[in-house]
Amino acid sequence: MAHARISVDPAVMMGKPCIKGTRITVELILRKLGAGRSFADLLEAYPRLTEEDLRAALAFAADYMQHETVLAAE
Repeated sequence: MAHARISVDPAVMMGKPCIKGTRITVELILRKLGAGRSFADLLEAYPRLTEEDLRAALAFAADYMQHETVLAAE
C-alpha cells in the first residue's frame, strides 16, 4: 500500500501516517474533513498542504479500510 505523498516514519509523529515532509497526519486531515471543514479551509489553515495531499490522505484511508477484517455480530 505505497502512497507517494504519505510517509510512515517511527521518528515522526510516533509513526502515524503523515503527509510527506510534514508532521500533518492523515488522521488530522480525516478528522477535520469529517467535522465539516472543506479542502479550501484546510489549504488555508495549513499552507504547506496541496489539494493532491488531501486527496492522497483520503486514498490512503480508503486503502487502509479495504484491508480491514470485519467480524459478523451474533
